[in-house]
Amino acid sequence: MTKKNELLLSQFQYDLPDERIARFPLPERDASKLLVYKNGQIRHEHFTQLPELLPANSFLVFNNTKVIPARLHFTKPTGAVIELFLLNPVSTSPDLDKSDIESQPISLAMEATGASVWQGMIGNRKRWKPDETLKTTLFTPVGEVILTVSWFDYDQSLVQLSWEPATLSFAQLIQFAGQIPLPPYLKREATDIDRETYQTVYSKREGAVAAPTAGLHFTPAVFEALAQRGLDHDYLTLHVGAGTFQPIKTEDVRQHHMHTEQVVYTQENVRNLLAHIDSIIAVGTTSMRALESLYWIGAKLLHKESNPFRLDQHFAYQLLPPQHPGIEESLNAVLDYLISTNQESIVAHTGIYITPGYQFKLCKGIVTNFHQPGSTLILLIAALIGDDWKRIYKEALENEYRFLSYGDSSLLLP
Repeated sequence: MTKKNELLLSQFQYDLPDERIARFPLPERDASKLLVYKNGQIRHEHFTQLPELLPANSFLVFNNTKVIPARLHFTKPTGAVIELFLLNPVSTSPDLDKSDIESQPISLAMEATGASVWQGMIGNRKRWKPDETLKTTLFTPVGEVILTVSWFDYDQSLVQLSWEPATLSFAQLIQFAGQIPLPPYLKREATDIDRETYQTVYSKREGAVAAPTAGLHFTPAVFEALAQRGLDHDYLTLHVGAGTFQPIKTEDVRQHHMHTEQVVYTQENVRNLLAHIDSIIAVGTTSMRALESLYWIGAKLLHKESNPFRLDQHFAYQLLPPQHPGIEESLNAVLDYLISTNQESIVAHTGIYITPGYQFKLCKGIVTNFHQPGSTLILLIAALIGDDWKRIYKEALENEYRFLSYGDSSLLLP
């Protein structure tokens, strides 16, 4: 029997038949189905109708991160294949103690030339000795490129990549050397076409290892229809990490260790949100995560907390409601900080963990795909619409919706 206030993993499971998982995208991005949930009612529509189904004056917020080909393979002389799955770039300098290494802004890492240090997941790790350097030769449109990799810190899974010609940026190099890291549940190797289809049409800022998949359905035609209805939008950047696929393994879901992701906010973002404060619709769980995090960053600034631009998974639940600032007050605190420090943008890190009981601050609804059973994304949806998520998912399964990254879409308006 579930105790009051308990959040058990079993409460957020459902049976997802393998055949309901969309392993490939539809030929046309906006041809997907769209389940609309509004005021407790469910309708079945098509994604091309989204602009006319959104509430009047809706302000959509997109995540314009771009997936990088983050999977690299090196073959040893023995024939053993070592796979690197790059996760986060790290800042290094000769006088920096390795225990003090911190994440580097991903935009800077993309501009790096000659060498770069990344934290990664290493496949076949036991076959790669701590003092061993791996090398591969790439034949590219710009000529021969030599890529080497060595351990920078074995215990912390940090690797140093070096390449010649050193004039190439890391962003250029990774396009030649890497493969797109498809979600593990697709259970297939990436193809050349995934380099296009596993990106949104508005992807711009390189650095994600997973796509903000709610945005995969948007096309120029849909954006034109939004404009014709007078619906405005904005883009922020949250670089989606591999932790988005990390399963919850704790019986009490609140004991799960939530991953942290890098997000970039601009002065323009904050001004636009202030101008549309009552009509913000997140496109995707990553946009929702970034938007809600912004409120709590403002709260940290107002409460003079240390490290205001690093948000852990607990902070949103530690402040009692009487201590919650107004939404405008919180956003203005961030804007004032940016203006006073003469910064157009700020890089933040968010580990926010949105579970049932969370009170949403900025987001009035979401456009999102259908997510894995027992995932942190299901918890986020349950936080927004309560137990009705079970009814929605049941209807979607009964009506043969396609699930997960390349699947169909929903518009959820509590």
